[in-house]
Amino acid sequence: MYESHSIPVERTAHYYTLGKTGKHIKRLWIVCHGYGQLASRIIQKFSELDDGATFIIAPEGLSRFYWEGVSGQVAASWMTKMDRLEEIADYTRFIRKIYDQYIEQFSEDTEITLFGFSQGCATQCRWIMREFPEFHNLVLWAGRFPEDLDYRPHREYFSSKKIYFVYGKQDQFLTNEFLDWQSNFAKEQYLKYETITFDGKHVIDRKVLKDLFLKTIG
Repeated sequence: MYESHSIPVERTAHYYTLGKTGKHIKRLWIVCHGYGQLASRIIQKFSELDDGATFIIAPEGLSRFYWEGVSGQVAASWMTKMDRLEEIADYTRFIRKIYDQYIEQFSEDTEITLFGFSQGCATQCRWIMREFPEFHNLVLWAGRFPEDLDYRPHREYFSSKKIYFVYGKQDQFLTNEFLDWQSNFAKEQYLKYETITFDGKHVIDRKVLKDLFLKTIG
């Protein structure tokens, strides 16, 4: 009879940044990509937010693979259903380390936005619920709240955060059933969010992103 074992090991994680650090930074965005994407690609979507007062960090999922077979385009994922709790713990430590490393380089009044696209939405929610970092805005773009988390005991914590749910009206992955579930689940968990829609599919629309950025800074 064989037995399963696990052992934590040190490994190299990757992330990309946009902007220059310093006390002049007014806004910090931490961006988590979706399944099958790379941090180097998603961060390019945020180029118009590089206004000299905004710093953007895009961590990359710890699991890389070939998108098609055994060669070609490389992609990344945050987790799978196998050993999921250990994978969540691994990427939580990764994101937390990045957060702690950079947050001390900015002033205390820097506004923090946590952004997730698709699978990255659950990634943001899961590390938030494990570490409860200080932040101001949570953007769930074309993704959902993880249904296995209980947010209700932390109602006060989330009451001070602004949550945005953004999606394209032609998104092939977001059915009416999905949208109804998201709305009902949020109500049950006392999570309030503002919905922003656009004409498009499962993508990050640059114009909508820029409008959202301007909205967060008032």
